[in-house]
Amino acid sequence: VQLQASGGGLVQPGGSLRLSCVVSGRPFSDYAMGWFRQAPGKEREFVAAVSWRGGATCYGDSVKGRFTVSRDNDKNMVSLQMNGLEPEDTAVYYCAAGRAYNNVRAQYKYDYWGQGTLVTVSS
Repeated sequence: VQLQASGGGLVQPGGSLRLSCVVSGRPFSDYAMGWFRQAPGKEREFVAAVSWRGGATCYGDSVKGRFTVSRDNDKNMVSLQMNGLEPEDTAVYYCAAGRAYNNVRAQYKYDYWGQGTLVTVSS
């Protein structure tokens, strides 16, 4: 399974970005999908997750109400819409795939990881 994340970039505080992650190699709908991020000098943290067919979602406390995770199983793609971006959102964002949709905040639940895309929020 291969994951390719894209959509990162430089955005001003209060702005928006949409990240995408395309999955190949196995049936996409077999996997729950997650987004994590790692800021400079910090540990990687959970951002959001979506279940196999998109019926369930989960968000980290710091992004709840600002970020929205979704998936399109026809396009083998998971997206992360990020609104109201803050400098504290600056990080490398990773998408990840796992077979089970439980304890989705835990990194060990995910079997495959993308390479990461950098989001920088700065004026």
